[in-house]
Order: sequence, then structure tokens, then C-alpha cells
Amino acid sequence: MSVLHAVGILAAGVAAGAINAVVGSGTLVTFPVLLALGYPAKVANVSNTIGLVPGSAAGAVGYRRELTGQRTRALRLGAFTTVGAIGGAALLLVLPAAAFKRIVVVFIVIALVLIMFQPWLSRWLTRARAHGQERHSAGVLGTAAVFVTGIYGGYFGAAQGILLLAILSLSIDDDLQRINALKVVLAGLANLVAGVVFVIAAHVAWGAAGLIAAGSIVGGLLGARWGRLLRPSALRLVILGVGIFAIVRLVG
Repeated sequence: MSVLHAVGILAAGVAAGAINAVVGSGTLVTFPVLLALGYPAKVANVSNTIGLVPGSAAGAVGYRRELTGQRTRALRLGAFTTVGAIGGAALLLVLPAAAFKRIVVVFIVIALVLIMFQPWLSRWLTRARAHGQERHSAGVLGTAAVFVTGIYGGYFGAAQGILLLAILSLSIDDDLQRINALKVVLAGLANLVAGVVFVIAAHVAWGAAGLIAAGSIVGGLLGARWGRLLRPSALRLVILGVGIFAIVRLVG
């Protein structure tokens, strides 16, 4: 690995950690970078998943004030996320590489659509929560949906945070920043669980994973602290660009 490649991966890790803390689509930065540097798609996904775990933990630390009083909620939803992530990681290991590339293209397209429509989605969620009954737990449907996002997160995970934010906002009546903090924990847990599976059973590019980990720690702390100062429109355009690049790499 050249010095230039190492710097590129480290910078991508910083960006991904910050984006995951604020929005939840950091994989759409680091995954295309690894593809561009010649890593096979499955190896890139596995190494990226492991590398982003410390950044998620850093983001959770940054949101520790918003997480106060959410222990029971986090443990319950975390259990379903864990089971789902194990299933998603197992699917990644079992399905052939060609199938992974086709499936991930669909996932990236869905993620990009969600990111582009996030302002409308946020306004719709705000109206829905304002007219709904007060709910302090996710309920059966919300919990089932969190379980599904756990599967998705274990398999690939780009924009898992956006899906979680939508599900939790509709299922639980609470301050949006507290819901976002819970989202960071659940998405990070899916990464952690899948990462453990991958360490045991998959090929990991440890150099790349280590650089992403180092960068994502810095990014996670910065994102939790300063992320609200970013211009959302600029961030969405950047993510759109790297997502399109990833699709081109995968289908090319």
C-alpha cells in the first residue's frame, strides 16, 4: 500500500465516521474508495465494516448526553439488531461474490434515493409524529423493522442509519436528537456484530480496516460535535457522487 493510498483511506474513514454520526451513510464514502484502490467487492465490504466499528463507538460517546434514560429501549432494540446482523453477515459469507455485487448495486441505489429525499422524509416524519399518539417504545412493527435493518446492516449497511431514523421517528415519540443518538448505537451495533463474524470467517484487509478505524474515530467525534454545522445539501451531493462512482465500479 502506497503512502498516497493510505492517506486516501484514512481521509475516507474520517469522512465516513462524521457522516455516520450525523446521517448514517458513511459506507458510501469508504466502500467506493476501497473499490477504486483495487480491493475485491467482498473484501472491501468486510474490511469497511470492521473499520467503521470504532467510529460508531466514538459517535455514541459523543451522543452520551442524548442517550441518557434510553438504556431499556437500546437493550431491547439492540437484541433484535444483533440477531439481524448475524443473519446479514452470514448471507454475505454464503452468497457468491457475483450475487453480492448485483445486490449491493440495488442497495446503493435505494440508499441514494433515501439520501436525496431525506429533507422531504424528515418533514413528513415530523408531521406524522405531531399527529400520532405518544409512544415510548418501538412496538411490534417498529421492532420488526429494526430487526430487518439489522440484517441489512450485517450484509452491507449503506444508509442503514437513514432507515433506522425513519423507523424510530415513526415508532417512538421523543426528541429527534435522542432518536438520532439511538440510531448511532443500533447502526454501530450491527457493524460490530457483523465485524466479529467477519473476523472469524472472512478475509480482511487489515491495513485498510485499521486506517478506516483510525479515521472513523476522529470523524465520529467530530460528527457528533460539529455535524449539525454542515450544509446538508452539500453533504448529499458528495454522497450522491461517490454512490454513483461505486455503482459504476461494481457494474463495470
